Amino acid sequence: MKSLNSIGLDTEKSKKLTDLLGDLLSNYSIFYQNARGYHWNIHGDDFFVLHQKFEELYNNLLVKIDEIAERILTLGNKPSHQFSKYLMDSNIKESSQVSNGQKSIEEIIKSLDTLLVKQRLILKTSEDADDSGTNALMSDYIREQEKLVWMYSAYLKV
Repeated sequence: MKSLNSIGLDTEKSKKLTDLLGDLLSNYSIFYQNARGYHWNIHGDDFFVLHQKFEELYNNLLVKIDEIAERILTLGNKPSHQFSKYLMDSNIKESSQVSNGQKSIEEIIKSLDTLLVKQRLILKTSEDADDSGTNALMSDYIREQEKLVWMYSAYLKV
């Protein structure tokens, strides 16, 4: 007989999901800090537009970080809070291009692409685990971030 966690999902499948979500949490945490850097250090002709957009981005990322950590807890595991672990595990790397708007947006698009790949894997894994909660979360993130990629890409083509 399968072992079920407190919300009625297979414990083994939930563990696999929490591992994937932990990796996602690491990537979001580094992306969040990069977005703060873009916001704080941007300068040039587009300062007023990009300063505001970067603030919107990091506020949105902060909400998602909390949701991912809470989902890990809901599935019966503990999220890491150690930034050293985030740095080790994340495919998104710390940015050094934080004052150049063009470079910042290019890095944002690249980071969103990384998240989209990871979230699509979690979406498939959550389907297999009959985990509607994680599935809905990933589906919402994917839809929102696909639009952001389009919008940031359109900005670069100005």
